[in-house]
Amino acid sequence: MITATFSGLFRPTCLVAAFLLGSWAWASGFLPGLWLYQEDISYLAVKHIELVAWAGGLAILVGIPAGILLARPQLRHVAEYLLQIFNLGTTIPTLAVLALSMSLLGIGILPAIFGLWVATMLPIVRNSYTGLVSVSGPLMETARGMGMTPRQIFWQVELPNASFVIFAGIRTALAICVGTAPLAFLIGAGGLGELIFTGIALNDLTMMIAGALPTAILAVITDFVMGRVQFFAVPRGINPLRN
Repeated sequence: MITATFSGLFRPTCLVAAFLLGSWAWASGFLPGLWLYQEDISYLAVKHIELVAWAGGLAILVGIPAGILLARPQLRHVAEYLLQIFNLGTTIPTLAVLALSMSLLGIGILPAIFGLWVATMLPIVRNSYTGLVSVSGPLMETARGMGMTPRQIFWQVELPNASFVIFAGIRTALAICVGTAPLAFLIGAGGLGELIFTGIALNDLTMMIAGALPTAILAVITDFVMGRVQFFAVPRGINPLRN
């Protein structure tokens, strides 16, 4: 009853809050000011998305196989030590990672993609490893008892049961990537960080918000889209969102 009441009030409350926030933004001059940067926002948002797509895509392509490899019985006894290699991307400050990338690869998009890839890969590797290792032992024994081959066990038992945790790592990694990508402007890769850091340098709050607000919206949209993919891709019975 209480849950139903809160569910019924949630949407009207959000609409009222959005209306009040929009009214305040218009009255304070933020919205008219942001409208002046619409062309810059459109152009830089595309660059921002390209950076995230390349870095996030490479992180997924490398991170999931790496997690799968570490979860194999032959490597499980050293997996935690090997994970520390991937942990360097989060231990070292992202700006330092980008600076090191710039010193190796020069200035531009390539070092930015490399730096973002390094900084966002750990959640995917960690969750892939954890999800596979956490598959129930009795479930694995049952699969072996049914005469399934190791390949069949992996594709039909291990991977489906670990998929929810793996998708959670991908969602976390992409959110980190979107939020970190503005720093790529500092090494000449463009993106919405151009508006953010230029606004800070010029003490122009409207310009800074013109970069920060779309970045936040992109992070929310990215998480929502991946949540929908997770909802439909993870099998029923394994995905708590569908149970």
